[in-house]
Amino acid sequence: MKKMSGFTLIELVVVIAVLAILSAVAFPKFAEISDEAHRSAVEGAGGSFTSSVSLVRAQWLANGTRTAITDLPGYGEPDNVIDVSVDGWPTGVNGNTNPSGMTAAECNALWGALMNTNGLTTSTAVGEDYLTTVNSGDCRYTYQATVDGHNVEYDPNTGTVYTDIQP
Repeated sequence: MKKMSGFTLIELVVVIAVLAILSAVAFPKFAEISDEAHRSAVEGAGGSFTSSVSLVRAQWLANGTRTAITDLPGYGEPDNVIDVSVDGWPTGVNGNTNPSGMTAAECNALWGALMNTNGLTTSTAVGEDYLTTVNSGDCRYTYQATVDGHNVEYDPNTGTVYTDIQP
């Protein structure tokens, strides 16, 4: 007579039940961690954008010229692609120095020039990391990886960057 080894049916059912209970408890924790990671990604992008805007204004102040400038000297070398308003805030890359003249395409190009990264992509059409729109004259970059509506908003009149994290 051969001796059988392995799990009995009851042992198998108990293991499956324990795994089901553990996964039911652990899944909400993993979902919460994922949500927090998305919120942190938007906060990080907002912080980077704020720093970039501040650096452009600092360069404008250091240059000593208190006028609107296309292709700000000393920033974005060798290309000098950033245009600034009469108040020194970034307003575009295509010769736009009027903060009231911002379009979604101009906001999109500004993000690319200020962020200078391939890691965070923007577009005026759905499909990239951030969807670029204009909201009451402000550039709005809405995070697309979730449907929560997290966004970074830039006011080219004041240089203020808002990071809006939805609950």
